[in-house]
Formats: sequence, structure tokens, C-alpha cells
Amino acid sequence: MEYIKLGRTGCEVSRLCLGTMNFGRRATEEESFRMMDRALDLGINFFDTANVYGNPDKGLTETIIGRWLAQGGRRRDRIVLATKVYGPMAEEVNRQPGLSAYKIKREVEESLKRLQTDHIDLYQMHHIDRGVGWDEIWGAFEDLVSAGKVVYIGSSNFAAWDIAHAQGYARQRGFLGLVSEQHRYSLVCRQPELEVLPCAHALGIGVIPYSPLGGGLLGGSALNAQEGTRTAGLKDQIARLRPQLEQYAAFCRELGEKEADVALAWMLRNPAITGPIIGPRTMEQLEGSVRALEIQLNEDQLKRLDEIFPGPGGSAPEAYAW
Repeated sequence: MEYIKLGRTGCEVSRLCLGTMNFGRRATEEESFRMMDRALDLGINFFDTANVYGNPDKGLTETIIGRWLAQGGRRRDRIVLATKVYGPMAEEVNRQPGLSAYKIKREVEESLKRLQTDHIDLYQMHHIDRGVGWDEIWGAFEDLVSAGKVVYIGSSNFAAWDIAHAQGYARQRGFLGLVSEQHRYSLVCRQPELEVLPCAHALGIGVIPYSPLGGGLLGGSALNAQEGTRTAGLKDQIARLRPQLEQYAAFCRELGEKEADVALAWMLRNPAITGPIIGPRTMEQLEGSVRALEIQLNEDQLKRLDEIFPGPGGSAPEAYAW
């Protein structure tokens, strides 16, 4: 396994992040336990979850992780644990989507209980809340950091100007602010290359891509999706992208590599990327992902991928202005 600094911090995380959204939904608790144990064996020390995961049983995924941690064996000491706050957790008005200080402080306590730990290493805002001022938001997070309940703060689904705005306020307060941004990014979703990736990289914020396989489009089964599978629900996208997906499949066959592994290897070449989130439903998917770390794409191969899946042409404004 390879490791990298989390943004501009001194904390080192694995180049692959274990996403747990399937735990309790598509993977049983027993299967989830085995995958987390295997992730540790493979050297993956970065685990990501969210308080809303487990839908419709919100909080279920955190609960499963908490039960796994409670087994001991230094499990908690061996991982960098990340979770999120923002989404609705109950019917009460102050537990609806948002980032009020009231909600942040209440939800962190609930997450700590479910996770059976006394601190969260990376506490992420799951979405931007432009209805709450940054003085309130940063004040709440500063209190959590001072109390030792949270170590670092991250964001997710932020626009580049949200990231810059947040960091400006944090700097005024003498606070570290954001150390990471979790963002949708893949070969079939390259829009973040315009502003989010260069903004985060310039500010020392590590980007943690989610859906690095395009929600299943790049997983190797899209062109032959079977009824009842996840990719079968992507038929409109598959139809639109079929020529590109066929070229991509042929390219991966030439390399002798699996499509999912090539997609991850391509992403790991970007200096703005800390590590993509892999969301395995099975042990086979988890173990297969590690192969991506061994694939070294050369310049000609990267150029070919650009031809198959054209990006926006670079970062803004050069991508669309003189």
C-alpha cells in the first residue's frame, strides 16, 4: 500500500479510501466486518462513512463500524476515521439538512456514540449550507477541535468558490479550516478539473473522489448489464456513452487490465488527488482494487484516455478563454 499526506496536514492516509456506504445496505454486518478486517490487512487505513448511511435506517453504517471497532485488536488506533454531517436525521426541524451550530454539535455526539469512539479524525460537511454564516460554522467546529472530539475538518460537494470562501473565513479566525474536499470525479465526470481540483490543490486541500468508477459505468459490467443489477439502472447513460465505453473496454483489454483498475490508476496520477473512495459490495471487489496501485500509465496511454473521455480542456479560465 502507498500512503500520502491528507492535504497539508501531517496525517498519512492510504491512497485508497474504504467507502462504507454499502455496509448494512448491500453488504451484511458480517460481510462488512470481514471487508474492514481485510482492508487493514491490505494496508488501507482510511475509512469513510456518513451519519446518513444505512438509508432507510440512517445511522446503521456508523453503528456497524462502531461494533467492528468495539472488537478491539487496536482497530481504532490503526485507522483514520472519517464521517459526515449535513443530511436529515430526524423529523425535528433542527435535524433537517443544514450546518447550524446546534445541528453540528448534536450530530457529532450521535456519531460518536454509534461509532463507539471518543473522537472523529476527519469530520466532513456533506454539503454546502449557504444559509448559515461561516462564523457560526467555524465556531462550532473550533469548539469540537478544542474539545478533542474532532481532529480535522473536511468538506464534500463544495464548489471551488465555496472552498475558497470557507478558507478565507478560517484564515481570518486563525483556524486550519478545510484539509480535504470529497467530490464526484471520474473519467466520465471530469468537470471538477475546471475549478475544484486546481483550487483545492493550490490551497493544500486533498481531494477525495467518490464514484471514481462513474457509479458503475467504468466497472467492467456496464456494456453487458444484467437485469436486477446496479448497472442495469444506468441504461440511459450507457446508451449515451456506449461508443466511449466500447473504446474504453477495448483499450483495457489491450493493456490486459480490468476496467475498474485502469480508472483508479488514471485518477491516482493526478497530483490533486489524495485517494479515491472505493465502495466494495464484496470481498472480491475490495481485493481487486489494490491492483490499481501497481498500474503505471504512460503518456501515450493517458493521451488515449483523454481522447476517449475528453476533459474540459484544463483548468479555468484557460480551458475556455485565451
